[in-house]
Amino acid sequence: MDPSESFAEYARARAPSLVRFGYVLTGNQHDADDLAQEALIRLGAAWERVRQKGDPEGYVRTIMVRLHISWWRRRRRERLVGAVPERGYDDGGLADVDSRGGLWQALRGLAPRQRAVLVLRYYERLSDEQVAAVLGISRGTVRSTAFRALERLRSDLGGTGSAARSLLSRRSS
Repeated sequence: MDPSESFAEYARARAPSLVRFGYVLTGNQHDADDLAQEALIRLGAAWERVRQKGDPEGYVRTIMVRLHISWWRRRRRERLVGAVPERGYDDGGLADVDSRGGLWQALRGLAPRQRAVLVLRYYERLSDEQVAAVLGISRGTVRSTAFRALERLRSDLGGTGSAARSLLSRRSS
């Protein structure tokens, strides 16, 4: 199969999942679309090398997490107001979870690395080793970051953090 055809096939098959992953990272449909698009552009530029190594999924998710952190750093002084996704957008039921106590607001209050660790660990169901590889940090840092992030969510939500686990345990397709 031609490399451009194999990349196009990969992009068509994985784009919806990448947008959902971006939505959980950003909490905003437009940013999720931009994040997935930029990640696919960068993956396309490195497709041959990445395809030969055999892990395009890990590569593209690493790009997305790092782009999200970079964008967050650039825009952290701006106050963004997220629009409600259009009715045609299927968020996998994530909007329903938000009505149970401001979980999205609490997630937005986390540092980008904390949010990325929780999303990768609970939403994407990656192991601590896989999360460490995606973020370029140690396994111990993944565990301590997740612990601190969950403690912060418990504190912000005034409970046990079960709502956070409920949101983050949804698996993307």
